[in-house]
Amino acid sequence: MTFPTIPQERELSPVATFRRGDSSAGPAPFPVPEDRDAIVGTSDALRYVLFRADQVAPTDATVLLSGETGTGKELLARAIHRRSPRRTRPLVVVNCAALPANLVESELFGRERGAFTGAHATQIGRFELANRGTILLDEVGELPLELQPKLLRVLQEGQVERLGSPRTVDVDVRVIAATNRDLTEEVRQGRFRRDLYYRLNVFPITVPSLRDRREDVPQLVEHLVRRLSRTLNKQIDSIPAYVMQTLETYDWPGNIRELENVLQRAIILSPGTTLALGDAWMPSASPAAAPSGVTLIEIERRHIRTVLDTTRWRIEGGGGAAQLLGLKPSTLRSRMLKLGIARPR
Repeated sequence: MTFPTIPQERELSPVATFRRGDSSAGPAPFPVPEDRDAIVGTSDALRYVLFRADQVAPTDATVLLSGETGTGKELLARAIHRRSPRRTRPLVVVNCAALPANLVESELFGRERGAFTGAHATQIGRFELANRGTILLDEVGELPLELQPKLLRVLQEGQVERLGSPRTVDVDVRVIAATNRDLTEEVRQGRFRRDLYYRLNVFPITVPSLRDRREDVPQLVEHLVRRLSRTLNKQIDSIPAYVMQTLETYDWPGNIRELENVLQRAIILSPGTTLALGDAWMPSASPAAAPSGVTLIEIERRHIRTVLDTTRWRIEGGGGAAQLLGLKPSTLRSRMLKLGIARPR
């Protein structure tokens, strides 16, 4: 692993959001109405995903988004909806894992007054709310097995049946499902219906992990730092090269969500307008090994050594390692002791 020996600062540039280069080859690029919804990056992996999304967006086909937690599946679903003929209608997002088990059916499909104790009024479900629009079923692999036939009926016949009602209600809904589970394995284990899987898997798109698109990390970091700086009302003007290399090297098992959390802490803890990782980079009590076998502790050890080499092992004072890392000198010495970092003889 190579690190710079002289600290360099990366000035924050305008957000580098994915845009297809040849506008004559097809429809206009994905519109990004809000900074928060920007899909940032230019890697081949991301370009292919957005190419696939661009293909399916103008249709009513059911889309199945798969990928690890924190990869941005909901952002992609929103982009598909914005590109669809249904974009003027609502996108209703349902997190199937967050719904209480005893309320999943009434939340999705609605209920009639008196359907169960506490049901004092008729309530339409999420599918009716999404009528003529799009519904995103996030974490669809968490849907209880006993409710999966009802979802299958919606996909097959475009009808829902409210809890406590013998009548069916017609709905016109485009379905996008997302999961971080291997649904083929869930089917083999009997936890997910095979026929429902085939209905959802009409147009599958796999969203790559951040470690599979490392070249996008600098653009993502700049974009997130800019947005989070505004949110936190704290100005960050530059990012040192060694900080950026540290962020690029780590495997990010929590993907973009983990990157965003680390950057938010770093912005809060940075003493000036230059981003410093400092305590933001401190591992949790039980750090998990990244897929390549490089732990967060090892990444922290390398980062601290790199900064110490840059300052010629000067810890205190202006331009010292503690200042560059955004730590108190005593905290840095404590971390060095814990990580077994000693000055070469």
